[in-house]
Amino acid sequence: MKTRYTVSVTKEGRWYVAQCLDVDLASQGRTVKSALANLRAALTLHFTPPVATRKPRVTSIEVSLRAA
Repeated sequence: MKTRYTVSVTKEGRWYVAQCLDVDLASQGRTVKSALANLRAALTLHFTPPVATRKPRVTSIEVSLRAA
């Protein structure tokens, strides 16, 4: 499935910064093309569900809070 995102590209010094305006995510590269490719990879990784290598231990804790 492909999804389209709005991206802003700016030059900061010798780097191009590609920022996704729909998701709080950015990347950079020496060229516009590489900045966009790096952002594309970051978005793909961002939306890839995590795969646990070990089953997590789930528990609960209690915390006492003082009234202000």
